Amino acid sequence: MSGSNSSARDAAGSAEGLGMTVHSLPAPALEPDARRTRNGRIKMLLVLLVCAAPVIASYLSYFVVRPDGRTNYGSLIQPTRSLPALPLRTLDGHAVDAKSLHGQWLLLALGPAACADACQKRLYMQRQLREMLGRERDRVDKLWLVTDDAEVPATLRAALLADPTLQVLRAPREALAAWLQPDTGQALEDHLYLVDPMGEWMMRMPAEPEPARVKRDLERLLRASASWDQPGR
Repeated sequence: MSGSNSSARDAAGSAEGLGMTVHSLPAPALEPDARRTRNGRIKMLLVLLVCAAPVIASYLSYFVVRPDGRTNYGSLIQPTRSLPALPLRTLDGHAVDAKSLHGQWLLLALGPAACADACQKRLYMQRQLREMLGRERDRVDKLWLVTDDAEVPATLRAALLADPTLQVLRAPREALAAWLQPDTGQALEDHLYLVDPMGEWMMRMPAEPEPARVKRDLERLLRASASWDQPGR
């Protein structure tokens, strides 16, 4: 009898030990790794939200809240469209990284190298609009994107190079058409386009625009973004 009791106790003890061994196995290594990956992603999203918050707030204050009932003259692009990796080149053929355009508001004009009267009128308006901004003009860069490989006429090229506030680059028209979009019934080259300092196309000015109304849009945007945007790249 005592032998059977001892055997029973030994069996029970073995079972208990086995149970403890099974329940005390460490959790698989994949679970902590997955948790760390998830936490890392959450932290990254929070950082992105913090960085983007001033931009979002300034746009909301201008385009959504509108305490004085104002309306924008240019067409607001919703959602905005990020500047793609355009194959940009100088007139002399040197490659330019599209990311180098970030950091300033861009008032953008497009057109073929020949730049007929309507094109030259847009370039003139582009220059006048920037000057009309007064002390805020240093936050806005002028950019003319030449949409073909033809030579810019010598007289026009000399005039453009004499303006240190204008950057002239070449970009394929088809690549620009995949990023920018004209108004219904208009050609891609008929507008001035506004790109924010983060490289987001966010507004399109009407064809044949009224300079004073475009100026008001620019002033309001610059005022709304003053908390996060400073002159210079």
